[in-house]
Amino acid sequence: MKGPTPFRKSSYSGAGGASECVEVAHTSGGGRAVRDSKDTARGTAFFGAGAWRAFTAQLRGGGADGV
Repeated sequence: MKGPTPFRKSSYSGAGGASECVEVAHTSGGGRAVRDSKDTARGTAFFGAGAWRAFTAQLRGGGADGV
């Protein structure tokens, strides 16, 4: 299995060291890997493609079918 693409910082992350920031990378199969940009050694959360779509739909206010 191929690992995630390089991580990129969320465009919603603020400037400065005190900001709450996340980094996101694409994974094989359309999923995403997410980690804390201030503490990358803490680990990475992996989401399948369907879970990621449901999560982002909920953030956009569109709801998520089946969740």
